[in-house]
Amino acid sequence: MKLWNDDGSRGPGRGKTAGHGGDAVGPSTNRRPGPPTMGGEVGRHRHGDEIHAHLDPHPHHRGTKGAPTVGIVGAGPVGTALGVAISRAGWPVAAVASRDASRRDRFRALVPDARAFVEPAAILDEVELAILAVADDAIAEVVDSMRLYSGQAMVHTSGLLGAEVLGPALAAGSQIGAFHPLVSFTLDVERSVEAIKGATIALEGDDRLMVLLADLAEALGAVPVRLPRGTKPAYHAAAVLASGGLVALLDAVVTLGAAAGMDERGSLAVYGRLMEQTLANARAGGVNAALTGPIARGDAGTVEAHLEAMRRLSPDAVELYLAAARRELRLAEERRTLSPEQLERVRAALAKPA
Repeated sequence: MKLWNDDGSRGPGRGKTAGHGGDAVGPSTNRRPGPPTMGGEVGRHRHGDEIHAHLDPHPHHRGTKGAPTVGIVGAGPVGTALGVAISRAGWPVAAVASRDASRRDRFRALVPDARAFVEPAAILDEVELAILAVADDAIAEVVDSMRLYSGQAMVHTSGLLGAEVLGPALAAGSQIGAFHPLVSFTLDVERSVEAIKGATIALEGDDRLMVLLADLAEALGAVPVRLPRGTKPAYHAAAVLASGGLVALLDAVVTLGAAAGMDERGSLAVYGRLMEQTLANARAGGVNAALTGPIARGDAGTVEAHLEAMRRLSPDAVELYLAAARRELRLAEERRTLSPEQLERVRAALAKPA
């Protein structure tokens, strides 16, 4: 996986545009004033009951930087944070669609210029770039109700699904893609908006759309990347382990900390610092070099004591400990710093029945 800003240049007048499969392109000192116009052929589109032809694809009002008008489908944590962040970046957010009235009202309170709609298809009369920020399982149903006009583009924010899931919405001269911020979005909008800055955003789509989406990511202060085709499930599984998996691990840590007399805040303060140190060590010297603890030392007796205590105090965390310990043992074996006897003793300790 290569970053868009590894080297080279991007877009018209800035060197080679990235091809599929992770080709890298990067910034230039001679940046154009705004994102490119999507499309380019004669088309037709509708505003209410009026249908008219145009030479410039879907000519809505554009921002001062030439940015296309954006619409968001879904006003949950992801859609709302993106709407706020995009608006603050100077790209006009003209519409939001949600079937939840309270979410629509909240979105409009944060992005006052956006018109609110119940049905997703309604935003297509208002925008040039539609962003679907809905649950993965809902994307197909939402897309089935939408048809793009010539010159429009639609992307989704799923970390798992490819751009092809949006295929039913395609029309001549329109484009589809994906725009997935690697961010742990919560109900705290400001925290989520701030988290987008510096985050990775995985992109999909054809070359023209990639330039636009990369500009949007950079306008948000994020780092755009283009994933090789077919790698999204692995990419997303890693993201789930890094986020939801970490929360599950923290829950086990807090449970065991409670047995040692600490409340949640205390456990997070004590063990969170250790986790931060471990992450810093991995960044500095690599994952394998960051491994410490009884398995790295071949201390089977300590592992047995851990498992005995956990089976008494937190039996539902034993499986998590064992899964992590077996992977630690593989890392320790790769180091070749433990004798075969030490490795076998640890392996036997992990295999003992409850």
